[in-house]
Amino acid sequence: MPLLGSAALAMWWDIAPSIRTEFEDWHSHEHFPERMSIPGFRRGSRWADRKGGEGFFVLYELDDHATLASPVYVSRLNDPTPWSTRMMPHHRNMVRSQCRVLESFGGGIGRCMLTIRLSPVPSRDEALREALREALRELPRHPGVTGCHLLRNEAPKVAETTEQRIRGGDAAADWMILVSGYDADALERIEAIGLGPEALTASGAQGNRVSSIYRLSYSLAAHDLAA
Repeated sequence: MPLLGSAALAMWWDIAPSIRTEFEDWHSHEHFPERMSIPGFRRGSRWADRKGGEGFFVLYELDDHATLASPVYVSRLNDPTPWSTRMMPHHRNMVRSQCRVLESFGGGIGRCMLTIRLSPVPSRDEALREALREALRELPRHPGVTGCHLLRNEAPKVAETTEQRIRGGDAAADWMILVSGYDADALERIEAIGLGPEALTASGAQGNRVSSIYRLSYSLAAHDLAA
């Protein structure tokens, strides 16, 4: 099964060790349930830096791109809870991309996630997409891998929200490759070779990719709330 829906919200940020325990409590018990109660939000997953660093990756899978500009979602962004208001300033180095899902192969949730942020060389968008489609299509069959997905940032026309202002503004990634699996070593090999800098540059990507491997921290789906 591929990603749930045709859109996604992909985010990266750092959390200082001194606030991490409260952050994970808030994110698991208030923030995720709040987001999953919004129509169009299908599943959320939080991933922590595999080596114990400060980085987190969060993915929301959405019905469609219109969910990102829905009145219910935008109203939540402009009316954060007191706990959210207190936690938002601790989201350091925030990268928030509102995406269309271009390709999605395999599925399920493995215990590890490789994320690669990249940009196409101007005028080579289609060539890069085609090359990545062929590469990602085969990867879920490899030992240690469960799913591969290609996302492209396409921010809806929504004014800066209260949450963004509290954080001090967000950066955005352009294109994103997500590779999930149950074997971190397999993802490391893919990071270094199959989707390494040389392979991506030859396919039409710029040489400024950012890659990391994370481990699953928590996942919640919309249907879990009913249960």
